[in-house]
Amino acid sequence: MTREHPHRGKSSEQHINKDVVLSALAIHPRQTILDAGCGNGYMSLAFAERLTSQGKVVAVDPDAESIENLKKKIGTLPIEAMAADITRPLAIDALSLDMIYLSTVLHGFSKDQINGFQREVLRLLKPGGRLAIVEIKKEKTPFGPPVEMRFSPEELKNTIHLAPGPYVEAGRYLYLQIFEKK
Repeated sequence: MTREHPHRGKSSEQHINKDVVLSALAIHPRQTILDAGCGNGYMSLAFAERLTSQGKVVAVDPDAESIENLKKKIGTLPIEAMAADITRPLAIDALSLDMIYLSTVLHGFSKDQINGFQREVLRLLKPGGRLAIVEIKKEKTPFGPPVEMRFSPEELKNTIHLAPGPYVEAGRYLYLQIFEKK
């Protein structure tokens, strides 16, 4: 079941340093990557440009209109876009993903949604697979939700049940935290 995204049209794209994020993620040409909560798909497109025909990006967002707009931009890139919610079981094979990317979304999840998200992450990631989360810093910024809704890096590490890896400044107001499934 899909729903209209309450923040349709709002994006952190202008605030993120895509080059820094892409460098930190070190995408390999044959990876299978899930861009969960992909919004307008700007990172899905960037990921797909780094893949070969053996690689694939699965772009999901609960907002069907965003997915339809992304489908118009895909062309021959290896992207499968679907309206779906990462906090619920997805029509994706277990242990099939090398990386799951979630950008400026987690802070909006309820506790139950965080639990559902973590179940899907554990089900979908291959051993050694990575979860990459971009979040808005827990400080006053010119955009984003109230500060109390945000995760500090420590709070994020205490919330996600995977081994924490690198922390990367992803822009003036954003950070990237990478986790690994052992």
